[in-house]
Amino acid sequence: MKSRVRLLAALYCGAAVALVSCDSSEKGGVQEVGEQEQTATVVQAPAFNADSAYALVAKQVAFGPRVPNTAAHNAAGEWIVSKLKSYGAKVQEQQFQMRAYDGTMLNLRNVIASYNPEAANRVLLAAHWDTRHVADKDENNPNTPIDGANDGASGVGVLLEIARIMQQAEQKPGVGVDLIFFDGEDYGQPDGSPQPYMADSWCLGSQYWSKNKHVPNYRANYGILLDMVGAENARFAREGHSMQYAKEIVDKVWKAGNSIGYSDYFKYTDAPAIIDDHYYVNTLGNIRMIDIIEYSQRDPNDYFGPYHHRHTDNMDIISKKTLKAVGQTVLHVLYSE
Repeated sequence: MKSRVRLLAALYCGAAVALVSCDSSEKGGVQEVGEQEQTATVVQAPAFNADSAYALVAKQVAFGPRVPNTAAHNAAGEWIVSKLKSYGAKVQEQQFQMRAYDGTMLNLRNVIASYNPEAANRVLLAAHWDTRHVADKDENNPNTPIDGANDGASGVGVLLEIARIMQQAEQKPGVGVDLIFFDGEDYGQPDGSPQPYMADSWCLGSQYWSKNKHVPNYRANYGILLDMVGAENARFAREGHSMQYAKEIVDKVWKAGNSIGYSDYFKYTDAPAIIDDHYYVNTLGNIRMIDIIEYSQRDPNDYFGPYHHRHTDNMDIISKKTLKAVGQTVLHVLYSE
């Protein structure tokens, strides 16, 4: 995700909150919150295999940039479908077209994998599998696509590993689980592009799915979006739209992460709201969804890391420790249901 920069304003929870899209150069303050994690119920979740997740990230990157309308994009999509089927999921595909901000007609595909599809109580996990078509923050070759190891592949790698674990685990989650791999998330309009401004140019796959769900009247108790969840020393703050639409789910996930030893990753700090796939799932799909997304304070001018929408978003920045922290936390939440 994210090079989306729009400064928005919204009121929620009785307070004014500055909303900024992911590519904004505006400084969005991170508020330290004096909240302590609470003791969580002990849950026996399967172990998340970080080595396996890392290999799944590397495999995606090996295809090359997964930009819509390219051979690498098509090959990666076929591979994701094949892996999910091999992991015992019921797999559905949504193939559709949407026009991008630059007039390009994009051939897109959302992939949906379901476990225990008959269960009424369901949890939705999501990530985007496409990559940015330009390195618009990079001083070198800004008009060429990026590897997207963190921005795209990391979330997909974690979800695929969760799928593998659920298939092999003797004990299954007590709820139905749906994994959605959204397409067309990162083909949004760059700042300063010569084309007329296009509203909602980001997150095309989640917009489509939210209006055309894979199952009529589909409902989930809540959703968790994973975006940019693999970089070394990543920190995850409580994102604004997540707090606005699903604060209790944020609380659930952050308490889980802290209770199993990942307090260095899941920080009790508040970050500005961003436009990401979860925004459309909340507003168009009417399903509460939160976003686990890196929000770094290492660079005051770029809160998504020095590799965001740059060619340095490659395997060199991917950390097995970060993948483990996110994957194990999500598994813990699933097995707590």
